[in-house]
Amino acid sequence: MAIAVLASLAAGVCFAVAGVLQQWAAAARPDAEALTARLLGRLARDPLWLCGIGLAVVAYGFQSLALAFGPLSLVQPLIVAELVFAVPLSARLYRLRLGRREWSGTLAVAAGLALALLSARPHGGDPRAAGPLSWLPAVGAVAAVVCGALVTARMLSGPWRASATALAAGAVMGTQSVLLAATVDRLRYGLPTALAAWQTYALVAASVGGLLLIQSAFQQGPLAATMTVLDATEPVVAVAMGMLLFDETIHTGWPVSAATLAGLALVATGIVALDTSPVIAASHARHRAADE
Repeated sequence: MAIAVLASLAAGVCFAVAGVLQQWAAAARPDAEALTARLLGRLARDPLWLCGIGLAVVAYGFQSLALAFGPLSLVQPLIVAELVFAVPLSARLYRLRLGRREWSGTLAVAAGLALALLSARPHGGDPRAAGPLSWLPAVGAVAAVVCGALVTARMLSGPWRASATALAAGAVMGTQSVLLAATVDRLRYGLPTALAAWQTYALVAASVGGLLLIQSAFQQGPLAATMTVLDATEPVVAVAMGMLLFDETIHTGWPVSAATLAGLALVATGIVALDTSPVIAASHARHRAADE
């Protein structure tokens, strides 16, 4: 269990630094590149961004190690601690001082996510339980959320715009997690079985699309407005789809459900506090002005 805890915290730190490096590089790109393949092409030539991607790979390695020694219900809440590292690190990089509002918002999101995950504790499920027709409403719902978030983002500006794009990215990455589970399950029966399944190719598409959306969100606004929404949306979508498709279950009843709802309310409160913070908005504006 000690190895699981240490590996989870190490993953959180690596994810935090990786996010800061990627956001710093993406924020320097012009607005015209948002949501285009050109953005990824330009970033792929940036050594700083590549270091961020490399650290993310290391973080996934630590996460895998943690899951080998501890349950998901322990590992995932600890990895959420990345927010506590990422937001202050980003502020230091931008030479800004976080006030009570920014610290409270960051801690509210991290604590709310941990509380919701610990109380709900999703478990069980079988990736083979989902028939072909079961995927249609689930994927359709996610597509509607993504489209709605992107349309809304076009009508917003500043941190709110970045959060809306991050919402779309989180929905895609949550779907990617479910597709990954389905693909890994098919790999148990051999590579030909996995290659014959549409989920494998949907996984590749979701991974590329999710990466583009994440970098576009990083480009549009500060880390505090993007990583918080990403970290909140991805597990919610993954758990919801897991329940719908794989018959996963969560703990319910009083006071468990009340704790889960309280955690989600904390997350929402923290995101609003960060998105309306003048300090957070100034950090991104300062970086964009320096690059211009």
